[in-house]
Amino acid sequence: MDTRFLLLWFEAPLQSWGADSKFGRRDSLPFPTKSGVLGLICAALGATGEQRELLAEMAPFRQTVISFFRNKKNDEKEIADRQTLLQDFHMVGSGYDNSDPWQSLLIPKTSEGKNAVGGGTKMTYRYYLQDSKFAVVVEVPKEKVELIIQALQNPIYDIYLGRKNCVPTDFIYRGIFNSEEEAIVVATEIATEKELTENFRVIPEEADGESFIINDVPIQFGQIKQYRDRRVTVIPHG
Repeated sequence: MDTRFLLLWFEAPLQSWGADSKFGRRDSLPFPTKSGVLGLICAALGATGEQRELLAEMAPFRQTVISFFRNKKNDEKEIADRQTLLQDFHMVGSGYDNSDPWQSLLIPKTSEGKNAVGGGTKMTYRYYLQDSKFAVVVEVPKEKVELIIQALQNPIYDIYLGRKNCVPTDFIYRGIFNSEEEAIVVATEIATEKELTENFRVIPEEADGESFIINDVPIQFGQIKQYRDRRVTVIPHG
């Protein structure tokens, strides 16, 4: 299949990219996941529901991520501001009137629809990457290039970086290229203009570096989500 390489730029005060999160603890990987990136593209396209056909078409294609950081200066030395993880504490379901039929919908219930043990209020912990910057190179079918570009520039639904409160602070779409190498050259130029330094790369295969398996290839979105595994390697810069 004839493909092209889409360059995306992810920059925001907060980002969150979960691959194995539970209700009470929403972790974040230190880089954008494939499910998160394809979810962003689906939102821009206005593609709702399961989207099994689109996801099956996109699943085999490459996604490479480059993480950048800024060197902050103080009076005496430079401080490498690589990545900081924020823990956000939430109480879910508290303060609602269970006798009100609308407010009752916001209180966590058991699978039988009854009030949960302990009154329904649940504690959750959510994690975010602070002030992170990523270049994401996504391989896409040639026939869908123009459709995706138009959607990213004029999204039908709001697009965000992992979670709905992670609003991007810079333009996401940064060009379409014939090769991954060409896209990475432009990503490096953007980083240079912003006075950023490469931190690490995430490539979709086994190589020299930290190689592991993550469950982030979406098979089905919608109410019942399904994913499969893929192998990635994190390669530190320098």
